[in-house]
Amino acid sequence: MNKDIQNRVTYMIYCVSAFASRFGLSMKQAYAYLNRFKGISFLDECYEAEHQLSIADAVSDLSIVCHRNGGALV
Repeated sequence: MNKDIQNRVTYMIYCVSAFASRFGLSMKQAYAYLNRFKGISFLDECYEAEHQLSIADAVSDLSIVCHRNGGALV
């Protein structure tokens, strides 16, 4: 696997885990929520900027993006 792809996947898994912890969700629930409300797409598209921020900032950004796309968790 390409190192860049591996880094992106690892980062996304870490973000999904942190999001799950913050909102009291399972990993499966967090991934489904983030996928439905475009958080996963956001992480992929904005990886270059987001991975330079703290995980807390990334989770906050995910919450904002998902809320703008119809999500209820804030």
